[in-house]
Amino acid sequence: MTTHLHSDLDSLLHKLSSDDVFRARLLGDPVGALGSLGIELDAGQIPTRRSLPAKDAIALDRMAFMSKLDSAAGAIPFFLSGTA
Repeated sequence: MTTHLHSDLDSLLHKLSSDDVFRARLLGDPVGALGSLGIELDAGQIPTRRSLPAKDAIALDRMAFMSKLDSAAGAIPFFLSGTA
């Protein structure tokens, strides 16, 4: 499960930092753009006004963010409530 989340997020950040066509599609059709990466999103969660950080800002933050995700993934079971 974490690997799937990790790879989805990494793919998304890569596209956002390098692909102008994807960035434009994400702003115009977020559900379709994310769906093309296998990420499902409820259209009701998407703000009507959208903007994206600059590609170079995303590229600089991508590796640091992914590293933090890797180090936090092992702790997830300890954050679960244990109630059904």
